[in-house]
Amino acid sequence: MTLESDVSDLWQRYDDDDVDAETASADDYDTLDAFLEGLEAGEIRAAEKESDGWEANEWVKRGILLNFGLRATEARSYGGVDYHDVLPLRETGDLGERGTRNTPDGTTIRRGAYLGSDCIMMSPSFVNVGAYVGDGTLVDSCDTVGSCAQLGENVKLGANTLIGGVLEPVEDAPVIVEDGVSLGAGCRVTSGFRVGENSIVGENTLLTPRIPVYDLVEEEVIYGHLPAERRAFTRMVESSVGDHDLFEGGAYKPAVVATGVEEETLEATRREDALRE
Repeated sequence: MTLESDVSDLWQRYDDDDVDAETASADDYDTLDAFLEGLEAGEIRAAEKESDGWEANEWVKRGILLNFGLRATEARSYGGVDYHDVLPLRETGDLGERGTRNTPDGTTIRRGAYLGSDCIMMSPSFVNVGAYVGDGTLVDSCDTVGSCAQLGENVKLGANTLIGGVLEPVEDAPVIVEDGVSLGAGCRVTSGFRVGENSIVGENTLLTPRIPVYDLVEEEVIYGHLPAERRAFTRMVESSVGDHDLFEGGAYKPAVVATGVEEETLEATRREDALRE
């Protein structure tokens, strides 16, 4: 039996109402604990890159849901603060061995989250269950990395950035931020949006499948992803609502404009690498 088959069997029993938090056995909890350990070690992931794009691992997302469905909420304590949750926070003793830093007073990592080598987590910040944070990635102050989000290597999240979580439906790919991406302060990436590698996104940009991306490099309008090696920022474009008495001068809606990455933009981004030394 493999961990995948154990989780799949347990899910089937849970889906058939044959097991719940009161009837789950010690073996069932051993499976759930082994599953969380696999996530924390980076051995299993909520999504993986295939030749034709990113695919969600449905059984992994089901394993996360089982950890909520088969565990009771308990009173817990961390850093002198009492809280109630079904999962404890992640142990962090392994992070220092890999050169990863998490500053005190507010860096919170939930069980089932993976942080690679040479990462930096500034306080306050939060990484949720099932998230994957690649080597050399910076999670800045007031950042949230949502459930199952997949961050590549050497990603920079500006302060107050939100990476949304996508746990259900299990077949949907989570938010993907590929290698070398830099997101400016206040960015929001939600609903399974994918940011292509080495792209640089301006401050306060919202990336979601419902907002069009005007790619000026390929001269096309796309939804749901930002191509690799783009510089992106928010602009207002004319809305289909058009002229209306309530909208003086017409109605407008937000859009994302993407251009090629300019050399001066790359230089400004490279100067931030001193934080990693």
